Amino acid sequence: MTNGRVGVLAFFLLTGSAALAQRPAGPAERATLGAIERIRRIDPAVGAVIAIDPTALGQARRVDAAGTRGSLAGAPVLIKDNIEEAGPLPTTAGSLALAGNVTGRDAPLVARLRAAGAVILGKTNLSEWANIRSNHSISGWSAVGGQTRNPWALDRDPCGSSSGSGAAVAAGLVRMAIGTETDGSITCPAAVNGIVGFKPTVGMVSRTFIVPISASQDTAGPMAASVREAAMLLTAIAGSDSRDPATRGADAHRVDFAAGLDPHALRGKRIGVMRFASGFGTDAAFSTALAILREQGATLVEIKSFDDKAIGPNENKVLMAELKAGMNDYLKSSPASVPRSLAELIAFNEAHAGQEMALFGQETFLTAQKTKGLDAEWRKARDTSFAAAGPNGIDRLMKADRLDALVGPTMPPAWKIDAVNGDQIAGGGAGGLAAVAGYPHLTVPMGLVKGLPVGLSFIGGKWDDAKILSLGYAYEQARGPFPTAPLVPSIERVPPVAQQLAPQRL
Repeated sequence: MTNGRVGVLAFFLLTGSAALAQRPAGPAERATLGAIERIRRIDPAVGAVIAIDPTALGQARRVDAAGTRGSLAGAPVLIKDNIEEAGPLPTTAGSLALAGNVTGRDAPLVARLRAAGAVILGKTNLSEWANIRSNHSISGWSAVGGQTRNPWALDRDPCGSSSGSGAAVAAGLVRMAIGTETDGSITCPAAVNGIVGFKPTVGMVSRTFIVPISASQDTAGPMAASVREAAMLLTAIAGSDSRDPATRGADAHRVDFAAGLDPHALRGKRIGVMRFASGFGTDAAFSTALAILREQGATLVEIKSFDDKAIGPNENKVLMAELKAGMNDYLKSSPASVPRSLAELIAFNEAHAGQEMALFGQETFLTAQKTKGLDAEWRKARDTSFAAAGPNGIDRLMKADRLDALVGPTMPPAWKIDAVNGDQIAGGGAGGLAAVAGYPHLTVPMGLVKGLPVGLSFIGGKWDDAKILSLGYAYEQARGPFPTAPLVPSIERVPPVAQQLAPQRL
């Protein structure tokens, strides 16, 4: 795959250089060629990009020929490789089973990006099957794309499942990318890669022609270098879709999210501090962030405890049942060369175990296959988990203290990539509440812990997307510039960490 990627990049650079020698390039073409050249130089060390779209330069030239139109005119955007786009690239979800999944369809969110003038640059790597194949997976690894690495320290994990999208923005390949989330798959990679990630209210963005996990919790969303750019992306991709019932109501809450950003949005707001979801090495950075919120005029209300025992086991039942139902439905419309059901995917992995299952298995797929569909047990689990996270969770917490939003650390710093033991995550915020409830969740870079970034989460109620983005924007503006990823081999080799690891002479 890497050799093919390098060959495609070389072709793009040669043909692009020849075109520039014959005529001046427009801004979209220059931006696209610049992004491709950065991928050529930087991405071999990071592994964020599965493939460049061979139509990218053609897209850019058409944007230039049409003049500067659309809010994203000429901006190169990478999309996660579980999202379909018309063209020659397959949508693989990182699996060799979908190597032939060339559908010729634009997902509605991709069509909206094109309408806004964006150039679809290519596909990013992801945790295979969006991290739902196994409980022992390695975030950022797929059989198609290999291992994506964290640009802050290349031996660290980029988190999943939108690992490639997060790492691509952090490494400076592009400033905007699209990820997807079921529970943490936008916000975790955004936080540990030191970028902005926004999981919208479920239903704000269409899920049509996206490889599914859960109809209750899935959503696509922006991953970007700044809150403003995330808001611009959301403005472009939000809106109803007749094929996705969850989007009913989206148009009533669809606004120009970027135009509504206010650097003074925190003044007079009441913000709930989720102490029950803090810790795991982030206390100092979190304290600094809270001080900034106070300085900007927010009143902070401490929330020390919350009982979430009803969520986890019931959420898992929901995800397993909906994975089987959703995957079977999605695969029915895929090309004939692609497996037609979850059972056939399981059989494919068994037949190609040396490539697909050398590092971890597919026990989660096997669990999902045993479910009986969207039955009474599924409905009870969904009602219980949603009530605990939404009406009796976020809604109750906000109503009790008249809060405008909740804040807390998003995730711990990135852990090391571990091909033997899988992911080794120690702790992790309250993003699960927003995921299960389907409510908006924004993470903004908060600080560094021993040289690794951590994020600050802003969580609100259903359709509070515009307000949450504006609160995060106000924090971001007050926080000031954030460092860029250094692309070092290991954080242990960077002062002052390296100095502390060295023997101390007496």
